[in-house]
Amino acid sequence: MGALATVAVTQPRAILGMNANAAASDTYRHINLFGDIFERVRTDYVEKPDDAKLIETAINGMLTGLDPHSSFMDARNFRDMQVQTRGEFGGLGIEVTQEEGLIKVVSPIDDTPASKAGILANDIITHIDNEPIQGLTLQQAVEKMRGPVGSKITVRVTRTGAQPRDIEIIRDRIVIRAVRHQVLDDVGYVRITQFNEQTTDNLRKAIEDIKSKVPADKLRGYIVDMRNNPGGLLDQSVSVSATMLERGEIVSTRGRNAEETQRWNARGGDLTGGKPIIVLINGGSASASEIVAGALQDHKRATVLGTRSFGKGSVQTIIPLGSQGALRLTTARYYTPSGRSIQARGIDPDIVLEQPVPEELRAAARPQENRGEAGLRGHLRNNSTESNEERPASAVYVPREQKDDVQIGRALELLRGTATDPAFPPSQRAAAAAPATPAPAAPAAPAPATPSR
Repeated sequence: MGALATVAVTQPRAILGMNANAAASDTYRHINLFGDIFERVRTDYVEKPDDAKLIETAINGMLTGLDPHSSFMDARNFRDMQVQTRGEFGGLGIEVTQEEGLIKVVSPIDDTPASKAGILANDIITHIDNEPIQGLTLQQAVEKMRGPVGSKITVRVTRTGAQPRDIEIIRDRIVIRAVRHQVLDDVGYVRITQFNEQTTDNLRKAIEDIKSKVPADKLRGYIVDMRNNPGGLLDQSVSVSATMLERGEIVSTRGRNAEETQRWNARGGDLTGGKPIIVLINGGSASASEIVAGALQDHKRATVLGTRSFGKGSVQTIIPLGSQGALRLTTARYYTPSGRSIQARGIDPDIVLEQPVPEELRAAARPQENRGEAGLRGHLRNNSTESNEERPASAVYVPREQKDDVQIGRALELLRGTATDPAFPPSQRAAAAAPATPAPAAPAAPAPATPSR
């Protein structure tokens, strides 16, 4: 969940140091143990195993034992991920994660076969084409959901308080529209669905189109909707934030060692002209979307409205391994300009407003069922010394019809002045940010940490 990644452009660092002889000896003993078990499986298992598959499975076991977001991608999955990063791929159109051996839907992507078929966030997929998926890795389950455009697939989903249900979906070519926009009379509405290579360019075009349709003296402001946005590319979250900030730090990342700390800053390019902004988030807003919400919130540039976000505060680096595929490895935590880590905590809105859930969906979309990052097995702990209590995420329901959307309705009221709230507009005094530090260049050819399917 919550793709946020960079690409490694340096050689992997040495595993063992010169001053770690005792640790090295212990490490080699365990490697020898692995070799002994590997040979015993090869020679004594009831059927002749595939050596490459044994190694790949062992690698995946090592990585998934670290945290929910580290994994190994074989060559095909790596190529697929690179295609998806460009915003166009084949599949069903759902963001998924693995929970207790089953596949959990993080969110369906707008206007895709899965969304149109009625797949909901928090659905648990237990069977694919009548075959149980218990015991499969996330990648294996995703591969079973792939297939030629136009072919049928049946997924069995379970929802809290409801009987299992088989849903038939027609596979299709998925073209992700990273940004959608419209003019709501005197307010510009922008929905960012994910952070791929097209997001910032699409956002700039959306803002320019809104400005061309509404005179500056008539434009009340902008609604930036990032509800159920699972994240994406780190550099895109930075550039999206920069389109709404004049200056100041956007995000910092901190790895194991102090010298690995990096900071990204805005460079004076607020394309909205300082107009009021209300950002919408919910329990499905993760990773890159949390970076944007946190930066705008800390700088008092926008009022955040909705419910607490997912809480994915880690960065995955994609390390290509030549023809063998790539390693997706968690290498850093990220922090908002004021130094907040949202890992397993999420972003708290300035204005908390729950979205009413229809009676027929209430059992499937109960807030307590969306545990967010804090509910993922083996997740990284929040290592902040203050306010580090882990908390679940909030509800993820968003109505299909805008007229039923109370969060958009409240945002419009605030921007038009027909409703008031102490949190809007935010104080124009920017929150204290870290000293300006030259931002490192964006990583070359970044790729997401969790592919969309």
